[in-house]
Amino acid sequence: MIAVNVSGNGMAIEDRVFADLGIVEGLVSQSDGYIKVCREAGRGTSVEIYLPTAASKADPKADLAGSPAEESEKAGVEGGDEAILIVEDDVLVRKYVVTQVQSLGYRTLAAADASEALAILDAGEHVDLLFTDVIMPGLINGRQLAVETLNRRPSLKVLYTSGYSQNALVRDGYLDAGVLLLAKPYRKGDLAKMIRIALAA
Repeated sequence: MIAVNVSGNGMAIEDRVFADLGIVEGLVSQSDGYIKVCREAGRGTSVEIYLPTAASKADPKADLAGSPAEESEKAGVEGGDEAILIVEDDVLVRKYVVTQVQSLGYRTLAAADASEALAILDAGEHVDLLFTDVIMPGLINGRQLAVETLNRRPSLKVLYTSGYSQNALVRDGYLDAGVLLLAKPYRKGDLAKMIRIALAA
């Protein structure tokens, strides 16, 4: 995954992202990759380009971590049976994360945004961990979702993920210092480890 983060007001029209990039979008599509654009007014724009790994057949839902070394990690990966609510606006990324988390033995619930996530909680679903992207479209970002979630269920654990660095997210007011953040891209072993750390926190 290649991420380009641009500060500023944020692009109003997603197609403008590729105005100066020539054939980049076509090359990514030709390579069976995909592009995710995150933008927020007054905060800037993040463009994430996902490409398949050279060691495997191209798949637009290919491993976000994209490393053959992951196979050697599987023996030491620890899973569990807790319920995890995954909040991710990109449908392909969300499906991938759900698959990876389920493969670790966890029960999963999925939401495309904060509103869907809160509706799941308000419906009374049992959830042990909120795993949410920090930057999301809509009025509520990942940090604000966590605040709303903890108001409803104070004992719920929270794990954030983002293509932005933790320093940038703290500096720009998205996150508090010291919170648990799993940086994209990540390996399945890193995902498994951070989930256990978050649940034990």
